[in-house]
Amino acid sequence: MADRFRELERPQAGRPKDIVLMATVSSFESLRFPSKSDLRQFGELFQPLYIASSDEARRQAVAALSRCPQIPEETALFIARQPIAIAAIFLMGAKTLSDATIKHILRIAGPEHARAIGRRDNLSPAIIEALVGTHQQHASRRTGKDRDAALEEAARLDREEKMRDELRALVRAATPAVEAPIRVFPASEIHQSLFVRFARTGDVGMIAVTLADALSSSQWLSERILLDVSGRQLAETLLALRVPEADSLFVLSTIYPHLADGGADTLLASLDAAEAVRRIESWQRADSYTNGDGLPATANTDDMEAKGLDNHGKSSQTGRQRAAG
Repeated sequence: MADRFRELERPQAGRPKDIVLMATVSSFESLRFPSKSDLRQFGELFQPLYIASSDEARRQAVAALSRCPQIPEETALFIARQPIAIAAIFLMGAKTLSDATIKHILRIAGPEHARAIGRRDNLSPAIIEALVGTHQQHASRRTGKDRDAALEEAARLDREEKMRDELRALVRAATPAVEAPIRVFPASEIHQSLFVRFARTGDVGMIAVTLADALSSSQWLSERILLDVSGRQLAETLLALRVPEADSLFVLSTIYPHLADGGADTLLASLDAAEAVRRIESWQRADSYTNGDGLPATANTDDMEAKGLDNHGKSSQTGRQRAAG
């Protein structure tokens, strides 16, 4: 574990810090039962990578961590101190926050952060009491004029929100209900870079995580794609995601050693891009019907072993040697 995190801390030349931050968070997110050492090492890595990354990468990283069942407490407190535009999703939904941690956050955070915490599901009586106390403290700090201005502003916002609700209702009444079409979008540069990175290190589990994110699907679907040992399903997926040909060839020949020495070129050349897009969209539709809650459900790992893939997705020493090259 230590070697994996240290490797992610040393990105290749020209790779932005955003990629390293997302790769670090994805690697941590894949740990079902992180040890104390894993938590300590992640806590040491996260803050400097977060500071060096863009706002978009920060938001994505915090959103991913809000789904983790366990993260270091110092990391949780660090995220809670961030601007509300980034911290809100974490404060509203993170399951890892204990009552003691939430109370600590309420003592150091502002009213916007307290409101985000107030939207959490299943608030305990102790947290509700702490929220009421925090609200009273914030209110008592205002002068009479400030309080009147705040009440006026609240009334104005309430009127505007009611007007928006009425407009939304009118639009819904006038617009027939149409199911949003399922579409496959090109993979982002970050996804493309992570495909290559994890193929190089032989981490098929992280390729499945990245693929699910690129497809906006469950991890169950991405793992089923990788379980096709012919490599055709992954080739179709990479083609539909418009991953550059050189990257696709490297990923295919690394994960499936039998596609090395020209096999991946032949496979990609035999595919039609439009047909690949239609096929992947049909898989996405089926996946949304089956896993509509959007959770990254994991396929049975025993199926991977039955297909001849070990924990790193390799079926021969030859594949590992080519990945190292």
